[in-house]
Amino acid sequence: MVSTIDLSPDDDTRPGAVTDPREILRLGGAALPLTVPARMYVCGITPYDVTHLGHAATFVWADVVARVIRMTGVDTVVTRNVTDVDDVLTRIAAERGRAFDEFGLTQEYYVERDMAALHVRPPTHTPHARHHVAHVVRLAIALLAAGAAYEREGFVYFRGAGLAREGGLELLAANGDDPSDPLRDDPYDVPVWRPSGEGDPAWPSPWGPGRPGWHAECAAMALATLGGVVDVLAGGADLAFPHHAYQVAMASAATGAAPFARRELRAGTVGIAGEKMAKSAGNLVLVGDLLRETSGAALRLMLLDRSWAEPWEFHPGAADEAAALLEQLYVAAGRRADAPAAVAEVRAALLDDLDVPRAVRTAIDAGGDAARQALRTLALQ
Repeated sequence: MVSTIDLSPDDDTRPGAVTDPREILRLGGAALPLTVPARMYVCGITPYDVTHLGHAATFVWADVVARVIRMTGVDTVVTRNVTDVDDVLTRIAAERGRAFDEFGLTQEYYVERDMAALHVRPPTHTPHARHHVAHVVRLAIALLAAGAAYEREGFVYFRGAGLAREGGLELLAANGDDPSDPLRDDPYDVPVWRPSGEGDPAWPSPWGPGRPGWHAECAAMALATLGGVVDVLAGGADLAFPHHAYQVAMASAATGAAPFARRELRAGTVGIAGEKMAKSAGNLVLVGDLLRETSGAALRLMLLDRSWAEPWEFHPGAADEAAALLEQLYVAAGRRADAPAAVAEVRAALLDDLDVPRAVRTAIDAGGDAARQALRTLALQ
């Protein structure tokens, strides 16, 4: 394996890097002209479990978006939150005799260790929900003032009737909400703020002691760290509804700025044996287990060698196949080949909706500078 290729630093923002100001990222089929800095919000972890391939795919793809944007010479600010105010987290921590925040920090360490092994760059901001409760309170006040929310018996509910969709109530319930709550004006209304019961974490508010709702946490953390509009909102495909729909609606209603997210990237779900990979199904493939047998770079390429929006199936030989493809790329990078047209084609493929398969195969065929461009931008070394 070629292991001495100098690819540092890991993107093209180093002094003297050649960038073309006409390069524009296309994401989700539409061009995304960027101002400076580009702002990306990545819906992050709820730290009560270890990292499986579904988490990893989301964070690796988000990392590639940021690296491809930096490749064009545009500074990029990335926020990836930690949802450490969560009823499931609180329950599991209590079952293990731990405080929710201390338990969350322990689990967060393991996730970050896996992300580092997958060459995911640490985000610019890592807001924790427990540190942004005051921002959720301000968000609730803004939504009340805008007529987008109402207060009832210590709850503040966001008016979500405009987000109604087929199957939406079932999805709300599946994500821990209660559409049958009699205090709501509409089943699609969701809590921005809710009273805390015994054993729940609680903070003071104008409506009494309580804690934030999930969607409000992300809306508040995004507004606090990135402002009223983001260029890219990233997460897994399963976050499209209700989480992203409500997060975007709350942020837009509070600020009056729309759209809150200029583009959205939702990584395709990962399946195994015909079922979506999920803790409830008991079919998780853990990143930590795979890293015992395969390099982080190979696992990263395994996640990226497809369309980012495409659902895909993991199979036992996938990591070995990715390792073999990565070896071809390393060998190609070791060849002496100066082909500016091939370098431009690699860059064009990455800018065209993150077409990693085309970029990698172009790089292997051309070798030299083109292969090194792919390795550097995709952080595969």
